[in-house]
Parts: sequence; structure tokens; C-alpha cells
Amino acid sequence: MDAIALFDQTTLECSKLITQRYSTSFTLGIKTLDKKFHLPIYAIYGFVRYADEIVDTFHDKDKQALLDQFKKDTYAAIDAGISLNPVLHAFQLMVNKYQIDKDLIEAFLHSMEMDLDFRIYNDSKYHEYIYGSAEVVGLMCLKVFCEGDQAMYERLREPACKLGAAFQKVNFLRDIKSDYEERGRVYFPGVDFTQFDKSAKMLIEEDIQKDFNDSLIGIERLPAGAKMGVKVAYLYYQKLFDKIKGLPAEVITQKRVRIPNSQKLSLLVGTYFETKLGIL
Repeated sequence: MDAIALFDQTTLECSKLITQRYSTSFTLGIKTLDKKFHLPIYAIYGFVRYADEIVDTFHDKDKQALLDQFKKDTYAAIDAGISLNPVLHAFQLMVNKYQIDKDLIEAFLHSMEMDLDFRIYNDSKYHEYIYGSAEVVGLMCLKVFCEGDQAMYERLREPACKLGAAFQKVNFLRDIKSDYEERGRVYFPGVDFTQFDKSAKMLIEEDIQKDFNDSLIGIERLPAGAKMGVKVAYLYYQKLFDKIKGLPAEVITQKRVRIPNSQKLSLLVGTYFETKLGIL
């Protein structure tokens, strides 16, 4: 391995470590993808994770300045084809290799900036935020999975957006307590956290389930090397969602719902064997 390849590989391994430390479920899902997709998806996750940390974690810092610099460094890395920031170098490798559209990156970074300014979301801002924070991340991954097949990308674009939206809305429901108490945010339009009840919860759940249902056709049409990993993520979030649906509104405003690692592993194993048997 020459020096440049070593540098590239090391930065990609950094993004892999970030994914493993921050998300057990995402790591399990990646492991069920074809090996050629592992490092590209780790690189995407590392990028979005660190951007999210800027707006959600560093409360004693100037978040706007940090995000502005991160954005500037991101585009500089993509244009130059190099960065000494390992997360940005790994990301730009995949952006340039798979021709990930810059408008997807811009939409994502814009949604991160929205977290600095918005606390109560109306319907328009809600959909704008979900597109930028979740749907475009799914589209970045889809670019990798399609490996340059633009016709396939266009066919699967809408289901990929629906799946990303479902995941994000489940996250909002799961984290409704911490988002409100720690960050002062309420993402769901027209929802008053202090008056959150069964009817409000059911309306949100109906919307989420529709997104899940609409995403399935896309999962079934993914390339073989990507299908199982995406299916694992789908099943994990559906299981988490089912668990949330079974709880009263007052419970999810008091604690964060989790899926134990043992159940995550069981989903991984079950999906693997179902795929091998041709059930999926």
C-alpha cells in the first residue's frame, strides 16, 4: 500500500470507528451490506454524525462558527480532493467517487443550521428539516448502492426518501423528551409537548407508518449487495416504532425508548437467514 492509499484507508477507518462508537444499530446494518459498501457508508455516517454533534452537543461553544467552518472545510475538501480532517477526507473520497450531488450536501448542512435557529416547527419547516436531515442522507447512500446507475437511482429515489423520513420521525418520537427538555425543540407541527396526548401520538404514528409502507417497494428493488443491510435497518426501526406505538403518550414524554442490543443482533441474524433462503 502506497502512502496516499494508506492515508485514505486510515481516514476511512476513522469514520468506521465513529460509527461503531455512536450507533450499534447502524453498525450492525452496515455489516450486512456487501463488503464493498462498508467503508463508503461509514464515511457518510461519520460526516453526518460530526455535523450533528456540532448542533446537539457543544453547548458551551459558538455553534454557528463551528458549523460555518465545518461547511467551508467540507466544500474545500471536495473541491481539492483532500483534507487533513480525517472525517472530511473520507467523505470527500466518496462524494467524488460516487458523484454525490452537492445539493444533497447543502440541504443536509442547511438542516443542521436550522437546529441552531428553530425551536418550534410549522408544517413547511418540518418537511424542509426532514428532507435535509434524513432523506438526503438516504439519497447519499443510494448513490453508493447504485454505483453510477443513474436510472436506478431515479427509480429508487422516492422510496429512499420515504424510508429516511420514517427513520427520522421515529427518532423524533423516541427523543421527544430530550429534544424538548435539553434543546427546547418540538419538531412535530402543532404539537405542544406539555399537552402531548394519545390523539396527537396516533396522528404522528399514522404518518410514520405510511412512510414505512411506501418505502418497501424501494427496498425490494435495491441491488443484492445493499438489500439486506437496508432491510435490517428497516426492521430495526419498525420494531422500535412498534414498541413506541404500544406505549401511552405520557410514557414516551418521560423516558427514551430503546431496543436492547440482543434484539438488534437477533434482527441481524434473522434477516440474514431470510435473505439466504430467498424470503426477502
